[in-house]
Amino acid sequence: MSKTNNTSLDTLVTDFILLGLSHPPNLRILLFLVFFIIYILTQLGNLLILLTMWADPKLHALPMYILLGMLSFLDMWLSSVIVPRLILDFAPASKAIPYGGCVAQLYFFHILGSTECFLYTLMAYDRYLAICQPLNYPVLMNGRLCTILVAGAWVADSIHGSIQATLTFHLHYCGPNRVDYFFCDIPAVLRLACADTTVNQLVTFVDMGVVAASFFMLILLSYANIVHAILKIRTANGQRRAFSTCGSHLTVVTVYYVPCIFIYLRAGSKSPLEGAVAVFYIVVTALLNPLIYTLRNQDMKSALKRLTAVQGAANENE
Repeated sequence: MSKTNNTSLDTLVTDFILLGLSHPPNLRILLFLVFFIIYILTQLGNLLILLTMWADPKLHALPMYILLGMLSFLDMWLSSVIVPRLILDFAPASKAIPYGGCVAQLYFFHILGSTECFLYTLMAYDRYLAICQPLNYPVLMNGRLCTILVAGAWVADSIHGSIQATLTFHLHYCGPNRVDYFFCDIPAVLRLACADTTVNQLVTFVDMGVVAASFFMLILLSYANIVHAILKIRTANGQRRAFSTCGSHLTVVTVYYVPCIFIYLRAGSKSPLEGAVAVFYIVVTALLNPLIYTLRNQDMKSALKRLTAVQGAANENE
């Protein structure tokens, strides 16, 4: 839909059509079910982590689990901003999203996504301190400092999201309104602007691509020091436990960061791979986080067992 501008022959876009992911028509129902199941499992898995940490007093005061709880919270909301809209693309419904809805989706996606980037970096720093400087760990990283850092990240990333949304939507959009993507993201929306987008592309390249790449390099640097420290551990069991704990985090970080950097360092390009890559780091990572951090974390598994035992005892008393 569009409306005529009284002062111009151009038209102002009032909604956008999300073309979604390219797929054979005969797979529409299957893909609908797959993404619906992934979304439900993502919400339940991350909710389970939050409930377990809230119910276990041994966990919710430790910096590592404060960060893990925040990661689960972010994954639930980030998935909710993107996946329900993606699921609708496989249903026989309108693919239109109101102009304001597109602005809101882009805004919240960048707040949540950039906060998650910072969180992964902070988690790597937490593991670095725990393994490389264990004696100083209680001073350099504690619950209060961790909470302050996370709160600061929320404030900074809210400003970041506002700047990105403002820069993107202050441009004139006069048609067409068909977004060749499955959600309203900066590179896809800018292709429709009836104005010069050079400044926007430069800001996106620096703010998203370069900053994300810098965070990723900091994470790799932290883990290079961690690996060096682990190799000094004399017992094979100690090395195995340390590698197991850090390996799970590094796996999730790689799955999240590499696709993200791929997309935003190439913000001006239009590649058919972008949709599949974005699905991987937005949808799949949110599902992997609860699986990796519960199945490969001994403290979380012990807390789940205690929670199950308490619940079982309560049921028996009834």
